[in-house]
Amino acid sequence: MSPLLEADGLSIEGRLGASSIGAEGGELVCLVGPNGSGKTSLLHAIAGIGDPSGKVRVDGRDPRRAGPDERRLLLSYLPATRDIAWPLLARDLIALGLPGGKGEAEIDRIVEELALGDIAGRRIDRLSTGERSRVLIARALVARPKLLLLDEPVANLDPLWQLKLMDHLRLVTRRDGQAALIAAHDLDLAAAYADRLVVMREGRIAAEGEPRGLLASALIPEVFGIERGENGWRPVV
Repeated sequence: MSPLLEADGLSIEGRLGASSIGAEGGELVCLVGPNGSGKTSLLHAIAGIGDPSGKVRVDGRDPRRAGPDERRLLLSYLPATRDIAWPLLARDLIALGLPGGKGEAEIDRIVEELALGDIAGRRIDRLSTGERSRVLIARALVARPKLLLLDEPVANLDPLWQLKLMDHLRLVTRRDGQAALIAAHDLDLAAAYADRLVVMREGRIAAEGEPRGLLASALIPEVFGIERGENGWRPVV
């Protein structure tokens, strides 16, 4: 049986060298690496942003050839930016993630799951950055797409909601058979939740594997310039 995600030879000129990656249904994969290492570029290439080269298949289909409704069911992409200038209600913004034929019941479900009831009726441009982040995450999740591409989803969230969101992402991937690729900076949070880590360096995939073993390897000081000390991570001396 083929992986849910098959991406081969992806590249974006000046940003991402030829890279291939796959993911199974039910798998949560975290992309880690220093700033500028290619995490966002890899997500862009899979999502078809930035005129990438290479091949992508999600559940056997090419999302770049799919119509808007089919694409929403194949994949969703959450960008790192949380800036929204539109004077939309939060609930209406979430609805933009749905294909035709789906509506209020799906919105009600995700509003409840992400505890957005108090802000669903408020304007998105009047929410705090953390509240806006949760609404944009809800938009990415509402259609239950096969593949979730999430760029720093816990950024701007308080510690409680960082854990709640990662708990929810692990739940939905395993429950619904979705695959999630998540760009992350917090190595310990990534290791706690990911089934697999992918380490990015200089626009390429440097390594991938089981989180605990990979974080204990000599690659981490080499790539990140940090090492594990008695009180947590510290700069390599």
